[in-house]
Amino acid sequence: MAIKKYLKLFGLLCLFGSGVFAQENGGAAGYSVYDSSVIPSKRLPQHTEFMANNYAFPAKPRNQWELGAKVGAFAISSDIRSEFPGFGAALHVRKALGYVFSIRGELGFGTTKGQNYTKSSSYINNPVWQPYLNAGVPSQPVIYNYKTNIYDLSFQAVGSLNNIRFHRAKTGFNAFAFLGLGGMIYDVNVDALDGNNTYDFSSIPPGAYKDRKQLRRAIKDLMDGTYESAGEKDPLKPEVFGLPFRPIFVFGGGLQFKLNNRLNLTAETKFSLPQKTDLLDGNQWQSNSTTNPAQTRDYDTYNFTSLGINVALGGKAVEPLWWLNPLDYAYNEINQPRHMKLPKPILDDADGDGVTDQFDNEPNTPAGAPVDAHGVSRDTDGDGVPDYRDKELITPTQCQPVDADGVGKCPPPDCCKVIDSLMQYGIRGRCNIGDLPSITFRGRSVALSNDARALLAGVAQKIRDNSECKIAVVGYCASNKAEQQVSWDRVNAIINYLVEREGVSSDRFIFKYGQEGGDCNTVDLRDGTQEDGPTTVPAPHPNLRRR
Repeated sequence: MAIKKYLKLFGLLCLFGSGVFAQENGGAAGYSVYDSSVIPSKRLPQHTEFMANNYAFPAKPRNQWELGAKVGAFAISSDIRSEFPGFGAALHVRKALGYVFSIRGELGFGTTKGQNYTKSSSYINNPVWQPYLNAGVPSQPVIYNYKTNIYDLSFQAVGSLNNIRFHRAKTGFNAFAFLGLGGMIYDVNVDALDGNNTYDFSSIPPGAYKDRKQLRRAIKDLMDGTYESAGEKDPLKPEVFGLPFRPIFVFGGGLQFKLNNRLNLTAETKFSLPQKTDLLDGNQWQSNSTTNPAQTRDYDTYNFTSLGINVALGGKAVEPLWWLNPLDYAYNEINQPRHMKLPKPILDDADGDGVTDQFDNEPNTPAGAPVDAHGVSRDTDGDGVPDYRDKELITPTQCQPVDADGVGKCPPPDCCKVIDSLMQYGIRGRCNIGDLPSITFRGRSVALSNDARALLAGVAQKIRDNSECKIAVVGYCASNKAEQQVSWDRVNAIINYLVEREGVSSDRFIFKYGQEGGDCNTVDLRDGTQEDGPTTVPAPHPNLRRR
């Protein structure tokens, strides 16, 4: 019944702890290796070297302490049968040395009872049972029993078994094993007397020993359970606080279950091996012979299996390192580099024109020839002769087609202009296309809006109805390279739309961009019959083109 009460109390503590700490952020949750606030001063030089890319490993952060409390079942393994479970409790403080190993100091207490269910006669050398001797000889068999309290202090090396993970960032539980050294003192008492008188164990019916329940009731009715007699002690062993002291070796393991960054639950078991003592139960004689009792060599040990609650303590620190995966930084850096030095990529460029081979549409351009963003030789005037061979870099449209050197044949001199004018305004007739709309763009966009496309559909019909007319498409602003390219892109977008979508011949247009005296976000369309200019113009800054 007692153990059930302790378990209920433990459950209430867990619920209370969850409510208290659920709103806390648990120290430095989301730990970053770049956060200098969690680096202790003695490791700041390493952190500085790491941030400067002069050292490959980040500095170990300051991490929190763990304070834990546990309760559970306590039992002794000895010559006398243990009345399992007894009760145990412990407090511990734990500190990480690294991501795998930590140290823990633990103070524990355990109390338990034991009782045999058979009679024994080998108590001639056990001072507790001396009242049952008659002239140095056992007068009757007795039933061995004991009640023992144990207090111990140990320091343990703890190893985490699963926080270094290769396929997941973190886990909600931590498996651990531990071993350590310490010391224990114990207090043993035996229920050997009924007041000042001995028990009459012969009053227990012989048949009761064949039925455990009947025997248990008979013993309970016979004995008063006061444990008034001090158990046997070894006079050669040291004592602390008047109680026998023995060094102990401890080992065990357990699981921690994380509730949040500050709070977790633990289930563990601990085995304690005192140095050569057979008196944790107050008895070391097991022979049934009354004339030749022999001392046993199966030394006593004890075990504590518990449930606990642990709290991480400390500010400006990350959670205890056994909850962190040291591979987090490495995997995140590989997935999305933020700190590592990446080598400058070296890409092949066979013709040395500045456009790598995988993007070069003309991979054998002569050395020194200017090219566009696709590695194709530039042809500024669009006459079909690349600039590096063009002896007339800008040939007016009216002087094209050109010869192999890019030189065009221009129209007759001034004497013929009058005739041309008469032909245009007289014989051929004047262009009567009238006023044309302006197209407005938003911000730095080069895309045509639905309204603009509707306007251009009307413009296309007028152009088709006036076959004698040429149309100047004029863009403005050229104070920097970006403005020049945006102006070119907008003029180009309008001409391409009229040619590709509305079926107007490309030679009907005069391409003008970067002009002065107009709105930067507006492209004007006007009668260009009397104007000169190319039908197409290469982009001035292809690398700044907007799509």
